[in-house]
Amino acid sequence: MKKTLLILCSALTLSAHAQKVKKAVYIIADGIPADVIEKLDLPNLKNVIKDGKYLRIHVGGDKGTYNETPTISAVGYNSLLTGTWLNKHNVPDNDIKDPNYNYQTIFKLFKEQYPAKKIAVFSSWTDNRTKLIGEGLKQTGNLKMDYKADGFELDTVHFKHKGDYMHRIDEEVVAQASNSIKTVAPDLSWIYLEYTDDMGHAHGDSPEFYDAVKMMDAQIGKVYEAINYRKKKFNEDWLLIITTDHGRSEANGRGHGGQSDRQRNTWLVTNYPNLNQYANVADPGIVDIMPTLARFMNVKLTGDAGREVDGTPLIGAVSVSDVKLNYFQNSIDVSWKSLDTKGNVKIYVTPTNNFKTGGVDNYKLMGEYPVAQRHALLNVKDLPSDFYKVVLEAPDNTVNKWLIITAKK
Repeated sequence: MKKTLLILCSALTLSAHAQKVKKAVYIIADGIPADVIEKLDLPNLKNVIKDGKYLRIHVGGDKGTYNETPTISAVGYNSLLTGTWLNKHNVPDNDIKDPNYNYQTIFKLFKEQYPAKKIAVFSSWTDNRTKLIGEGLKQTGNLKMDYKADGFELDTVHFKHKGDYMHRIDEEVVAQASNSIKTVAPDLSWIYLEYTDDMGHAHGDSPEFYDAVKMMDAQIGKVYEAINYRKKKFNEDWLLIITTDHGRSEANGRGHGGQSDRQRNTWLVTNYPNLNQYANVADPGIVDIMPTLARFMNVKLTGDAGREVDGTPLIGAVSVSDVKLNYFQNSIDVSWKSLDTKGNVKIYVTPTNNFKTGGVDNYKLMGEYPVAQRHALLNVKDLPSDFYKVVLEAPDNTVNKWLIITAKK
């Protein structure tokens, strides 16, 4: 009888843990290179790292390839939101003139799959909500944020544009975000902090810039306190991811936008302790955050939309990564790294890019190969083209790669 009761209690405990409501928050602290985060004393980030992990990651796409992406603020935000590089999301600068909403944001995917759950954005810019997320636009299905606090840069009555007004705006953003987390607890939230980038542009590598980073650290502490309050009082399961959108120039730290190492080298801090093998042995990028959020929040990245995501989850099992393609004599040589050798990988190819304009690509299944094989040779004689999209669907993740043939030999 005692044994039966013990088993029942254990089952109930596991069931209660499994049923914890999942919540996620990501924070972009603008324009801070990895070396600055690593050299300053930032106690609140250290508290998060103590619970979870710190990673160096990168922005800017793959240098010198079809997906090279400017290391500019809104460009980085959209790479995180959509899990894609510039060649897909089409935001090359801060003007945000014509985003390609066919590549869906994590907010749109989440809301489509869980319409009753709540999404939120807290930001100085309205553009993050109105242009990048695309609130209320036909192209996004008239997506609506449930909670929003932004546009403070336009409020020159309360935030006169002098002195440290952008720091005061960030303080307001954090106050409203923290209060929202404590009281209504949106299921998926984006918090954006700008002051660090402003100080970087104004002063470069300097005491002023470092002080701004320390102010950001104090703001992180307020958000993390609100998250821990919810975890303790409501027994919720919260994921926090903090990152930046670009680094800074080597010369003086004032600029960014190029492809130098310091402009590309960024970082990620999370309270999630069990990052996967991909996170620890590969070269993660900002595009990996979107599928990480999706996996944590049980958002399915399926169909053609899932095949277009450039990122790989940093949590949970991953089968394949680091796909390389080489074309010769009507064949595509495909190679990959196998992070888990079980099962097979299905390889699909299409010579079209109709998805970009809202159409459908007809993928051809080229074969099924053991994940452990790490390579395959595909005969594409019957699919003549100077462009191919190649998709590898493995047991635990999907990876895509483009092949652009510039000169046939």
